[in-house]
Amino acid sequence: MATWNSRGLRGSTLEEMINRTNERYAEKKLALIQKIPTPITPIKIDKENRHITLAYFDKISTVDYIGAVQGIPVCFDAKECSADTFPLQNVHEHQIRFMEQFEQQGGISFLVILYSGKDELYYMPFQEIKRFWDRAQDGGRKSIRYEELNPEYFMQVMSGCFVPYLDYIQKDLDARD
Repeated sequence: MATWNSRGLRGSTLEEMINRTNERYAEKKLALIQKIPTPITPIKIDKENRHITLAYFDKISTVDYIGAVQGIPVCFDAKECSADTFPLQNVHEHQIRFMEQFEQQGGISFLVILYSGKDELYYMPFQEIKRFWDRAQDGGRKSIRYEELNPEYFMQVMSGCFVPYLDYIQKDLDARD
């Protein structure tokens, strides 16, 4: 059995926290956000344990979550980072393109990054992601240093698992006005 920090389960702790948060937001009728499953085609299945042991990706996925918050379309991806620098290779070009197109259609796009070594969560608005992405594409730094992040977008985890990203969507919207 794989350990929690294996490549295959990387990000699962953060995703579980976000899934619970999404359930709570739906119960309170504040938002309807769904996890987008990664499309795969199974190659080998362990029939005894009913587990997929080998598969390939059908197509490139977009982001981890998509939905609506009080009538505003929202999409975001969950990322986990154990160091003080976030490698931009963790965000793929097709994800940047999708989030950019989503924003052009009037939606809100962002990343939720768990800095697991510091046990801190960060809401990264699309404009911030795009600035770092463009810097890397122009030959600059290929990672984001912790010190470069906007202190106003660090989230406080509540009740041990609640990720209050709605508050930061509002902050993101206010900054756009």
